[in-house]
Amino acid sequence: MNKNIVKKSILYILISTISLIIIIPFLYLTTVSFSNTLEVNSYPKRLIPRFRETLVVEYNLDEEYYSISRKNASGSIETIYIVYDFEQTSKYLKDSLNLNVGKDKLKEDFLVAKETNEVIEVKYKKTIFNNYIKFFKVFSGSDKALFNSIKAALYTILISATFGGAIGYALARTKIKGKEAISMATLIVRMFPIVSISVPMAVLLIKYGMFDTMLGLAIIYSIPNIGLTAWITRSIFLSVNKELEEASLVFGANKRQTFIKITTPLVLPAFAASSMYAFITAWNDTAVALLLTDRNQTLALVIHKSMAGSSSSMHYAASGAILLILPALVFTFLLKDYINKLWG
Repeated sequence: MNKNIVKKSILYILISTISLIIIIPFLYLTTVSFSNTLEVNSYPKRLIPRFRETLVVEYNLDEEYYSISRKNASGSIETIYIVYDFEQTSKYLKDSLNLNVGKDKLKEDFLVAKETNEVIEVKYKKTIFNNYIKFFKVFSGSDKALFNSIKAALYTILISATFGGAIGYALARTKIKGKEAISMATLIVRMFPIVSISVPMAVLLIKYGMFDTMLGLAIIYSIPNIGLTAWITRSIFLSVNKELEEASLVFGANKRQTFIKITTPLVLPAFAASSMYAFITAWNDTAVALLLTDRNQTLALVIHKSMAGSSSSMHYAASGAILLILPALVFTFLLKDYINKLWG
């Protein structure tokens, strides 16, 4: 009994450690994506994002101006802005603190400090998705890059599923010699780094006018995924009872109708799993896109380049990174039921 408790404790500790290793960086990235310019440049950084800002406002009677201060990460109060013009102040708060407060609202709130001649605190809610909106403004072409990534991923899924599925069906249903060797060979292709394939393929893409196109990228992405799709679908096609297909033919259906209505629903988990791998390959790639694109960049490549920029734009790059992660999570979540049917 004691040994079982020790084993379970070690297992739970291991699982918790791995979970923290995964969750903490993602949580930190999310926090940075919601941070304003001042928070990004402050140390130590917060682990949980702050969605409200408390401003300390004081009116200088002699010089006739307002001073705005805030508590920094270390807990001390620092002056961040001197107010002479409320319109400029409103713009500063929006750009630096993600606070969308109009000049009339600022006048009304700050007037209390002037009338009472006391230091006051005013609290404002942040514009939560300000960084996500500004990401597309700060990094030009990122909106086009998003659509390019979607097109490249969809093309990759379509090519991989069509050719890989056809190969898998042929290996499962036809009588040819060396099927096991062919099946293994299709999987071995995936062992080669996709970057090494893309260099010689660039010459062919240029020759056929597909360089710097999403279809050209998808063809490169599909090379390893066709083999994987064939390997996965072959095993599923083999598990489909031939008697079901034969019964369909006996009752008057042709081969095409049998395949669509009988076989396809039974092999959908295999296509779902292979589609997930194809999507992730195309969606997350930067190396191949860097080699084979010029003007038509993908979102992953734009974010990769933005990470090498100024630290003052790090929160915008983090927002882009979250935008890159979310579709992969959603796509995987939508396919999880099919994948559970395949592998449990």
